[in-house]
Amino acid sequence: MSNKNNINEIKPQTGERGFTQNTKDIKDIIAPSGIDATSTRQLEIVSNTSKYARTMMISTLPRMCTFPELLRGMYTFGDVNVSVFINPISEAKSQNELNKTISELESERIVAMDRGDINRESLLAQKRAEAESLRDAIASGVDKLYESSIMCTLFAYSLEELDKQTELLSAEMSKTLIGIKTAWAMQEEAFKSNLPLGEDKIAKTNTFDRRSMATVFPFINSDVGHENGIPIGFNRQTGLPILYDNFSSELSNYNMVVFGKSGAGKGVTIKTLIARSAVLMGIESLALDAEGEYGVVAEALGGINVIISPNSKTIINPFDIEPETTRDEITGREKIVLNVENKVEDVTQILLTMARGSTRTEDINEVTKQIIAESVAEEYAALGINNDVNSLYSVNPRNTIQNDYLGRTKKMMPTIGSWYKRLSENAGKNTNPDYRSHYSYLIKVMRQYVREFNGQMSYFDGQSTFDLLEGTSFINLDISNLEERFARPLAQQILLSWIWEKYVKRNSEDKAKAAKKRVLVDEAWMLLPYPEAVDFLNKMARRARKRNVSLAVVSQRFQDFYEKSEVQAVLTSSDTKLFLAQDKSEIQYIKEVFKLSEGEAAFLTTCSRGQGLFKVGEQTAIIEIVPTKRELEFMETNINKLQEQNNVQ
Repeated sequence: MSNKNNINEIKPQTGERGFTQNTKDIKDIIAPSGIDATSTRQLEIVSNTSKYARTMMISTLPRMCTFPELLRGMYTFGDVNVSVFINPISEAKSQNELNKTISELESERIVAMDRGDINRESLLAQKRAEAESLRDAIASGVDKLYESSIMCTLFAYSLEELDKQTELLSAEMSKTLIGIKTAWAMQEEAFKSNLPLGEDKIAKTNTFDRRSMATVFPFINSDVGHENGIPIGFNRQTGLPILYDNFSSELSNYNMVVFGKSGAGKGVTIKTLIARSAVLMGIESLALDAEGEYGVVAEALGGINVIISPNSKTIINPFDIEPETTRDEITGREKIVLNVENKVEDVTQILLTMARGSTRTEDINEVTKQIIAESVAEEYAALGINNDVNSLYSVNPRNTIQNDYLGRTKKMMPTIGSWYKRLSENAGKNTNPDYRSHYSYLIKVMRQYVREFNGQMSYFDGQSTFDLLEGTSFINLDISNLEERFARPLAQQILLSWIWEKYVKRNSEDKAKAAKKRVLVDEAWMLLPYPEAVDFLNKMARRARKRNVSLAVVSQRFQDFYEKSEVQAVLTSSDTKLFLAQDKSEIQYIKEVFKLSEGEAAFLTTCSRGQGLFKVGEQTAIIEIVPTKRELEFMETNINKLQEQNNVQ
């Protein structure tokens, strides 16, 4: 018997239990207040909040049963209990029943032949041959017959929703030629049959052979579990905790995406993941905080909160470049390298986004990109910075070990201001008339990013005043004080590039030496209108695993990612996907991409805050994230919700 989300049967109390007369029985504690069984089509479960239940039975089955499709739609439907009762049929009874069936089929075949109904005669002859084959298999011990009763109980908080769920489940099961019907006027008995008591009070059975019987077992993935994971939430179908390891060797990559409408609980979910993984697994996390939500988490974990705003003294220089340790593919040995060409490309992409501005002008083309790239490369060359790691550092004449850069002073980096000056100089030297308009455009629009001209967006111009400290449990980069339309997505792109240099590249490619790190991009939808920003997000998604880093992308609308082919790498390279409550306009896209059942899709449009569909690799579970009271103190952003929780506890 398989049973999920079981509800305990209510029975009258026959005596006092417990230490005192006023002590409640265990059933008083866990059972609902009562059950109204007056309706012929459903039960009403009366508790603090009334809930309706409708039990249905399998009435018809397809001629051939296939695994695992037979009952997949029922097992994964949503808020549903499923029970399967199996009773073996004795060999003697099986032989008698099959002999009787063979005789009846032969009689019908003869009648069809006499009537000249060739098609029916052929069909009946085939059925007789199958019955004879099954009889012989049973006689030789190869096969066996079973009687099976299959039923399910649907739950909903309103009759309207219950009727809707009933229609959806019927439609879902009809796809595999399975008919289900309501246990009319037998709801109480059917409901009790679906409790974990092992007693079938209905006994409406279907007959299976051994091979067909195997198809009803729920050997589909309906749970998520990693042996060494953290408790991220509870499986709403089984009630068991879900243990999740972001860096499990079972996963092809460590990235994750989280989608949910406003108020679905994305922030609380991610904070729970960050806090528990930091405390229980030592995972370091860094967040690009678009809404100013994660500063309290940094404080609670003893981390760092950095505010980036027009009034902040914090400067992060997009020209910063760092060496990285790579493993030689031939020798397997580690070596320290510097790749200036890649950095020139990254900075060029950032400056192109700046040049496009909030209007996302189409005046930018390959000529514009070439002008920017050449001047960026010249900036590094002017400082003597090339692919030699030692070129990053000032030469100390007292140091006789020329190949050892440790302990040397790192050179000052180029800045947006120094690059703008070079751009202006190059424009003055330019003799190509085709380039004049591009130079003119860049000199005009890029002034706003330069401190010398008091540019309104010059907070990224200058030497970095902050560095990322290794071993910090949580670092939060708060950009919520920047203008939302353009300044924040620009900051996201700049910081992603900077994080790659300062945070990701510091990890060794040797997993045994690399720390487990997570980079969180909150409200990632802001990046999508800007092609260069999307391109870098894709690069981060593809390259992160090599450095033992997880990229976690959090956003509201899945449709934005679905319809934009340029960002598909983020989805395809994310083995973990969490879908919280969705708007009905979104669900069709998620259903199409991830092959959700009607029940799963319906659940995502009706589920409560903190509930959702958790897909990890090939495993799936319906999850509910439940933070502790202490966690809620620094996680909850809804003041009313926090007060409600405090009152309850």
